[in-house]
Amino acid sequence: MLNKKNFWNSKSSRIFAWLLLALPLIAQAQFAKPDEKFPAEEKYLYPVHPGQPGSLAGTMGELRSTHFHSGIDIRTNNMIGLPVVASKSGYISRIAVTPGSYGNVIYITHADGNTTLYAHLDKFAGKLGEFVLQEHYQRKESELDLEFTPDQFPVKQGELIALSGNSGSSSGPHLHFDIRDPENYALDPLKVAGFPELVDKLPPAAEKIALKTLDINSRINDRFGRFEFYAQRVGNNYIITAPIMAAGNIGVELVAKDKLSPQSQFYGGVNYIKMKVDSQVVFNQAIERVNVAETRAIYSLMDFKTMRNYGTRFYKLYIDDGNDLKFYDPSLGSGKIKVNPSKDSNVEIDMGDSDGNQSKLTFTLRSTPAVKEVKSLENYVFDIGYDISENTMMVISKPCVGSANKATVFANGTSVEVNADYYNGNRAVYLVDLRRLVPDSISVCGKTVAPHINISVPSGTDYKYYGELMDVAFPKNAIYDTLYLNTEYSVKGKQEIFTIGTRNVPLHKSIDISLKPAFDYPIKPDVGVYRVAGKSYTYVGTGEWMNGRLNFSTREFGDFTILRDSIGPKITPLVVNGQNARFKIKDDLSGVDSIEAYVNGKWVLLAYDSKSNTIWTRTLKPEDNLKGNFELVITDNAGNKSRYLRKIL
Repeated sequence: MLNKKNFWNSKSSRIFAWLLLALPLIAQAQFAKPDEKFPAEEKYLYPVHPGQPGSLAGTMGELRSTHFHSGIDIRTNNMIGLPVVASKSGYISRIAVTPGSYGNVIYITHADGNTTLYAHLDKFAGKLGEFVLQEHYQRKESELDLEFTPDQFPVKQGELIALSGNSGSSSGPHLHFDIRDPENYALDPLKVAGFPELVDKLPPAAEKIALKTLDINSRINDRFGRFEFYAQRVGNNYIITAPIMAAGNIGVELVAKDKLSPQSQFYGGVNYIKMKVDSQVVFNQAIERVNVAETRAIYSLMDFKTMRNYGTRFYKLYIDDGNDLKFYDPSLGSGKIKVNPSKDSNVEIDMGDSDGNQSKLTFTLRSTPAVKEVKSLENYVFDIGYDISENTMMVISKPCVGSANKATVFANGTSVEVNADYYNGNRAVYLVDLRRLVPDSISVCGKTVAPHINISVPSGTDYKYYGELMDVAFPKNAIYDTLYLNTEYSVKGKQEIFTIGTRNVPLHKSIDISLKPAFDYPIKPDVGVYRVAGKSYTYVGTGEWMNGRLNFSTREFGDFTILRDSIGPKITPLVVNGQNARFKIKDDLSGVDSIEAYVNGKWVLLAYDSKSNTIWTRTLKPEDNLKGNFELVITDNAGNKSRYLRKIL
């Protein structure tokens, strides 16, 4: 069982006592039951040093890699231990202690039905901290998720509830703060609370746009695909100076950030984006309310392939078929631009933040008909390759003498010869409409590429694919759009590699996979499924063996293999004495599953910082010590155990 920090070492106790004396806004009686009903009209209080200037490291709604950010990240100047106070009167309805995610977190429910959340905490304060520590020892569990009744831990506005920290998946010390409504939607604290401690007079900044062809007949600068253009700043606004040549149906994407203060290195998201074409509004986004239970819906709003390959998060300014988010004005249509063939189209993107600061980016689309010979095509370094965008496969090859830029497409035992859609002396490009034809392979000048697409999987319905060495079951709404599923089997050294889809395609829900290995594997807990990425492996699970098949679930496509992990975690002692025991731990394959410590056979709580792979003891009482027979047991996900034994005098 994973464990957390020692909340009450002697130094922290002295800091905590000083805070009780020094802060006038902190009530003297911790968690005393109020004499009167909590006022529903009470305004939200800034939860860290209220009344003093504050600053943020993140805002509600900004794009993260796997989710919309659900609250604001309040900076604590890279310090741990700042006092965190209740933003409104109410009662502590829930706490959780986990090694990842929010780490140590408090939920407070208020009279207006909303709940505030305080995450990445270092310590819980007062009677709550004492109660949580007792629960750890009573349950002999280091991870907790506890719910409380209104009369257990009532709090008044401004009352100390915790000390700020860096627990969980936090990338640095700060306080994550949410306001959630009764339906568990995250609201924008900057709009709902309007904290005067936070002053923002800076408008959003645009970095670049991307234009994407949305069908096989569309072009951008005479090409098919997705192309990025950097913006030039002019005052508070941005412009792309040269007209962009385009034809057909085009989608616009935007990288924009909101700098949170003049001297800050941190940026927030841009929740308000409006796009006009020739002064006509065609797209309007307002992120003011985020469904916390539907975090992966973010993949329908941002360009997932670009984020996965390059780490850049683009807002899509058009609505894909699989996008059911409620951020848009439905009366405006999808936001997709049909380029006017008879005149230039002037595009304006208006950006706004939660404080009302605004800026805009402008550019021009100039209609140009599709041409066969495109002089600006760069040299293609490979013989032949392909990519898939929407429902179109783009095959790229080096041109060769005498081919007349023709390719042979093989499908279902037949072949057809096709001309290049455009070309020059450096490369030839062929476009295949996958809704009409799914190629088995494509050959140009004797060079062949095989995409290994087995089936077209429709979105919005249950679907099962049955293959010779692997089966895949898709539950309803597991994918965002039609999926052209590629599968492949290969052997590399002593490993079988099962390729199922590509990591550039997101999954909304878990899919069920059944592998039929050609190698023999012992049915043991130390044999499991791993996702392969280069030379690294990510543990997926042991799965379940049935009739020679290994069944498991995953929320990511990719390459999978079966490995045996027979080596236990590594334990490196840092400090071991009667007052404290601290270790570095590491597991090279399946990863750490549980951590337990005992002194003379009695369970001792361990804190665990997964970011630094460090663990340390936390005793029930300050006067307790670790003298005697100390035992540390680390178990990995494959069931391998490593033990550290020492007699502490």
